Amino acid sequence: MSPESAVDIFTQALTTALLIASPMLGVGLVVGLLIGVLQAVTQVHEMTLTFVPKMIGVVVVLLVALPWMLQLMLGYTTSLFQSIAGLG
Repeated sequence: MSPESAVDIFTQALTTALLIASPMLGVGLVVGLLIGVLQAVTQVHEMTLTFVPKMIGVVVVLLVALPWMLQLMLGYTTSLFQSIAGLG
């Protein structure tokens, strides 16, 4: 295995991981910002008010994006196995 192919595999793995995690992280960020603004305006500072909406948003996005995420992981795994088979 050449260093270039190892770097390429590592780059593809990081890109795939970022693509898989980004919808859930984005929703958590947006919901957190909205709840933070709401708490600043109303001066209600309760910890469960930030945690529960974030978790609900992340779970909803996970359920909606799960087929796309599985397809992305399957594509990466298939290309990884093909590149491993091509080395031998």
